[in-house]
Amino acid sequence: MKILFIGDVVGEPGRRAVAGLAAKLRARMGADVVVANGENAAGGAGITRNTARELFAAGVDIITTGDHIWDQKEAAQLLPEEPRLLRPANYPAGTPGQGSVVWPSEGSAILAVINLQGRVFMPAMDDPFRAARDEVARARSYTSTILVDFHAEATSEKIALARWLDGQVSAVIGTHTHVQTADEQVMPGGTAFLCDAGFTGPHDGVIGREAAPVIERFLTGMPRRFEVARGRVHLQGALIDVDEATGRARAIERVSEPLGG
Repeated sequence: MKILFIGDVVGEPGRRAVAGLAAKLRARMGADVVVANGENAAGGAGITRNTARELFAAGVDIITTGDHIWDQKEAAQLLPEEPRLLRPANYPAGTPGQGSVVWPSEGSAILAVINLQGRVFMPAMDDPFRAARDEVARARSYTSTILVDFHAEATSEKIALARWLDGQVSAVIGTHTHVQTADEQVMPGGTAFLCDAGFTGPHDGVIGREAAPVIERFLTGMPRRFEVARGRVHLQGALIDVDEATGRARAIERVSEPLGG
């Protein structure tokens, strides 16, 4: 099985990149499944019914999220209605929605996707390591092909979780920082890893936002409204090749595709 993972989709430019590139990349790369982190899809913060529909219509099969999942009020109603939309599994019990899903692709292939959020330099959450242990045990009763989106700030936390899960899941892909890292690897136990998938959207600002107000905020410390940037739009992420018989990754490669390129 080949899985195309799309890094954080930011605003309208990011949605446009998914609409323009996801299906083409899926065909060119032979991807069986497309997973995208959509927590910034609605105006750069959160996700709505309409933006989720746009991503699904563009060919995304599963949408993961992170700390911005609640930025749009309708998310609390949307999550229970749409099993293909995930929020981090380590939210406390009783939180609306689901943190994992088992998805059937065309044919007999089955993929489990687990969404987790880190705790280092992030809002208070339940332990992602223990949540991962429980979610992986549940997923492995259905399939050995398991993808984890770990939405976290700290590099060390991402690497530690991947090392801890090595051999138990097919891939751990980091999201949240919006800067694509160059550390893609298949770990000794067969788990593919990338510390951050980067982001899908405009790359001529500061992690998807217009540069001027961000710089002004750093210079003055005063609140500023950060609008989504516009230019140099890329789709970033990773392609993971998994042996379905064992769940072990064969390979992982970074993806960075310009819209219109």
